[in-house]
Amino acid sequence: MAALAGWLPAQGHELNVEGNPFEGPATHGDYAFPGYLGIVQQTRPTQATLVPDAQGQRTSDHGFDLARDGERLRPIIAGLHALGCRVSLFLDPDPAAVAAAAAIGADRVELYTGPYAWAHAAGDATAELARHAAAAEAAHHAGLTVNAGHDLDLDNLGDYLRAVPGVAEVSIGQALVADALLMGLDAAVRAYLGVIAEAAGPG
Repeated sequence: MAALAGWLPAQGHELNVEGNPFEGPATHGDYAFPGYLGIVQQTRPTQATLVPDAQGQRTSDHGFDLARDGERLRPIIAGLHALGCRVSLFLDPDPAAVAAAAAIGADRVELYTGPYAWAHAAGDATAELARHAAAAEAAHHAGLTVNAGHDLDLDNLGDYLRAVPGVAEVSIGQALVADALLMGLDAAVRAYLGVIAEAAGPG
């Protein structure tokens, strides 16, 4: 990770390190994992995205329960700020959770879009889009920036961005890699940028 951080150009790029801030150092075979916070201390990323994934979990499937974990996260967020990191919390689209994230010092929230993607694939994402729009409005009201991610792809991204106000950043990994295998990385990135530009509209 430190090598990747050093490889990125100084201008025009951001490093986002995502992980569970409660996961400490551990040894996995020959690999000595320094813990999530250890990686962040080594790399000093622009953004630290905190997720509640358990060790060994293959992918995210829920946001933080801030009624349970909020006070544990508060000093971690302050420490990340001291390192110069912007902090984003992975949350379900719930206005109350968004308000709690602001109260403990987060800069951004990343709204979990898995259920939206599944509803979109099933043919009716109206209710999920309403939930996300309400959470985004709550975030803007609280002074937070909105990110979004999980199962977003070329088919559902545009509808999401048109319905949910002020999304600054989307996290797309698996779908982008799959599309890149079919059309090439450059073409895949351009396709996603095209969807984003079209959703943003003129200007």
